[in-house]
Amino acid sequence: MAKISSSTMEITFLGTGSAYPSPSRGASCVILKMDDGSWMFDCGEGSQIQLQKSKVKAGKVNKIFISHLHGDHMFGLPGLLCTISGNNQRSEPLEIYGPVGLRKFIRTSLELSRTILGFTYLVHEMKVLPCQIPSDIQKWKINELCDSNNLHPNERKGRLIEADQDKVWTLYSSEKITVKAVYLKHRIPSFGFCVQEASCPGKLDLSKLTLQGVKPGPWCKEVKDGKVVTLPDGRKIDPADVVGPPKPGRKLVILGDTCNSSEIYTVGTDADVVVHEATLQNSLKDMALEKGHSTPEMAAEVASDLKARLLILTHFSQRYLPVSEEYEEEETVSILLKEAVEIMGPNRVIAAEDFLTVTIPLRSAPTKNDAEGSAPNLAIFKQSSALKRDHAENSDSVKKNVEQCDRTYSEKTNVKRLKVEGST
Repeated sequence: MAKISSSTMEITFLGTGSAYPSPSRGASCVILKMDDGSWMFDCGEGSQIQLQKSKVKAGKVNKIFISHLHGDHMFGLPGLLCTISGNNQRSEPLEIYGPVGLRKFIRTSLELSRTILGFTYLVHEMKVLPCQIPSDIQKWKINELCDSNNLHPNERKGRLIEADQDKVWTLYSSEKITVKAVYLKHRIPSFGFCVQEASCPGKLDLSKLTLQGVKPGPWCKEVKDGKVVTLPDGRKIDPADVVGPPKPGRKLVILGDTCNSSEIYTVGTDADVVVHEATLQNSLKDMALEKGHSTPEMAAEVASDLKARLLILTHFSQRYLPVSEEYEEEETVSILLKEAVEIMGPNRVIAAEDFLTVTIPLRSAPTKNDAEGSAPNLAIFKQSSALKRDHAENSDSVKKNVEQCDRTYSEKTNVKRLKVEGST
């Protein structure tokens, strides 16, 4: 049984579509940070700027997952690659995952700009299923493929990943962690990702060994790893007799744009955290569905069905201002938050904002006293607001500049109007 990959697992939102007047407004970007590196999920416009403002080091990003090929989820990629190259810290290739067409976008952007990077990269593409292609775009025929032999100077051949019989794409798998993808219903092919950490061996009960008159030794590690050990005196130590239940690994679900997330049920059950879009409020559901998006009710129902411990709402329409700011007579994200809480219950939903960081705690081994279906309090998910305060100060400065520009423009307009009126 594998050991849990890292003691640290935290997600940071670099772009959510809700922060004003952030340069990432409307763009999507989530960072999953672990002890051995950082993974990025989506890379909208301005992501590289947001990354430089955060505590995440660009050179530590070693995998990038793109949910779909809309600009607010991947237009930041060329700039990000240049930013990573500028840090000059990479020795291993950067691996990028996304739908078919992503390789062509990256290669074309780098080639036309004559960009040479300081590292190598691979693009692994997910082969799209026919059911993912809406009828209204089937008439627009485009060539999403590119010559597999005519690589960019920094490019190495990536894989074409096909779905299995359950319509699940296995993108990455190691002894420590696995990443799988499922398809989501949207206006173009879109994917959701499930990051599953390996379970950790249970605790060796030394008191049970003592009762058997056995002293601990180097063989204890083998027993913890699930192996039956034969001692020199012929006695056998069975892990089932002396080792407690394994600690389940953490599970994180990050979904791209969607108006139907039902395919995530295949791999996402019992998730610690579900990141789900909630573009428009419940009363605007018809509009959301028309645009291929979700409401808070839809997001909460998915998270509830998955028995998720925490739902994080993101990808808000720009009509909703941040929940952390106070605006008079304005719609804020609090509208969306309240609608999700009505289904999930208190302390199980938060609304993402730029630079919000949420730490996912290690799980404990299950016990007989665990209440079935019980969910931990939001307090166990540590949240960082230090970067948000720094960002708020920057935002205040920008807002003052905007207000000053508005006043100046208004004054100039009045002067022009008076001149025109005076000349008539």
